[in-house]
Amino acid sequence: MKTVVFDFDGVIHSYTSGWHGTATIPDPPTPGVIDALREVYEAGYEIVIVSSRCATEEGKTAIWDYLRQHHMSQYINRVCAEKPSAIVYIDDRAICFDGDASVLLERIK
Repeated sequence: MKTVVFDFDGVIHSYTSGWHGTATIPDPPTPGVIDALREVYEAGYEIVIVSSRCATEEGKTAIWDYLRQHHMSQYINRVCAEKPSAIVYIDDRAICFDGDASVLLERIK
């Protein structure tokens, strides 16, 4: 099965109020993300959520509770702290590398 990895904060969890601790997830889901997860899952992809929150069992439990509360857990195969091999990574803080390393510093800034 092909795997699609989603970052949690800023992609699944809207993260509009910032960090409140590993187990505190106060904001609603990002608009449209529930439908997107369903579509990806129903297309036959494995969905993995990655978050530094998963460094603790408390944080991992908080994510699963959030996913259940917002009716997303049925689309998620796994939640973990480290990125597994995947065909694509969806992350709100990523830079898509297009082969031109000369512009990376500018894009980072």
